[in-house]
Amino acid sequence: MSERDVVITGMGLTSSLGKNTGENWRSVRAMKTGIIHDPKDDLPDYLQYMGRVPEYIMPQDIAPKQIGQMKFLNRSAIFGFCAASEAVSHAREGLQDTEPGRRALYVAAGDFTKIGCDAVYPALKDGTGNKWESIDYAKLNASALNKVNPFFLLESLNNNLFSFLSAYVEFMGPGTSLASLSPYGGNALELACRAIRQDKADAALAVGYGSWINDIVLYELEGLGILSKCRHGSGSFRPFDVSRDGFIPGEGGAAIFLESSEKARQRGANILGRIRGVSNAIEFSPGHKFSVPDTVCKRSVLSVMEDAACSVSDLAFIIPHGSGTQKGDRSELNSVTDIFNEQKADAPLCALKPYTGHMGAASDIAEIIVGIHAVQEGTVPATLNFHAAEKSFSDLKISASPQVCDRNMFLSISYGVGGQSSTVVVEVPASKGHNE
Repeated sequence: MSERDVVITGMGLTSSLGKNTGENWRSVRAMKTGIIHDPKDDLPDYLQYMGRVPEYIMPQDIAPKQIGQMKFLNRSAIFGFCAASEAVSHAREGLQDTEPGRRALYVAAGDFTKIGCDAVYPALKDGTGNKWESIDYAKLNASALNKVNPFFLLESLNNNLFSFLSAYVEFMGPGTSLASLSPYGGNALELACRAIRQDKADAALAVGYGSWINDIVLYELEGLGILSKCRHGSGSFRPFDVSRDGFIPGEGGAAIFLESSEKARQRGANILGRIRGVSNAIEFSPGHKFSVPDTVCKRSVLSVMEDAACSVSDLAFIIPHGSGTQKGDRSELNSVTDIFNEQKADAPLCALKPYTGHMGAASDIAEIIVGIHAVQEGTVPATLNFHAAEKSFSDLKISASPQVCDRNMFLSISYGVGGQSSTVVVEVPASKGHNE
């Protein structure tokens, strides 16, 4: 079956580093982190470090009939909307030249914004008289009518952004909403890419968003033993370092706009990258359903390189998932070193999550956006807070400072609990059209 080439003509990113792609890239280039200490009286100190979005840019062209639907978008979905709007604005002509029925939309929501009792807390406080010993249901009911947002349950639905974007930019072709964690941002990109490859759409938008900084979510992640104890403050997120002890959560939204290569070239579009390959695979860990397999992403990486018709020696760098957990990072490095040894080649590695905090599905797409900017400027981003790897991985090219690269393809990896991994190979055009 003959498949069409897919290119990237628009990108959008909102994170703790900045409110658009330009701000985010400048922060990465300056080796700045968006992780801060955000004091809360009812949280242990190590749970008070996070990548919180300080500001964002809301689009100004929302039709009056759609403004009412905005109330269903929670904080996290707003970040996804801002990123999607930026990506579409970069490729506005590509959207206008495509019939609504040939526009695909895939949205990945790793969102925990509305997990908790924040919405009903004021009413519960009134119903108990702030003593929390017994409850007066009449007072609770009266207070809830006045102090609880009647849409708080609807705001927790993960397909709200998909529904809103479908109407906002008239995406009427193939599409779906995915609700889970990493690697679902990568899965959304893969589905968007395949829709164009298989001639089911001429343009497609892949969006990932998430927020992992809710109090209850922080406690749940801590219970899983995958959060850093933050003994080194905001510098505690240390992927692949021998002293790593988990990740620091964040929030944000990221989006990539795709078109068929033929259509983009016909209109003289600014092509930011070409999707050379996409892949998704699962490595099972027998007897341990939620454990990380020994080589969590090896099958996926080998598969994507076959799809891209490339080898390790063709890559400028690899962006691993880099969660910063002991077992997860070791499994990921086992995967890449096995492949390096088999192909008798290597490539630099750069872990990007310490810049923003782990944003779930948003990180999957955000890291591809940063990778494109990096290749455009001929640099491999630094891995923040990295000092030294375990002895068995000491020969890998992981650096706490930027490195020079002279190739134009990179590979990005995302994996999740249970052994699922998603990978993509992107080729960046030789001409440097920096899109800020």
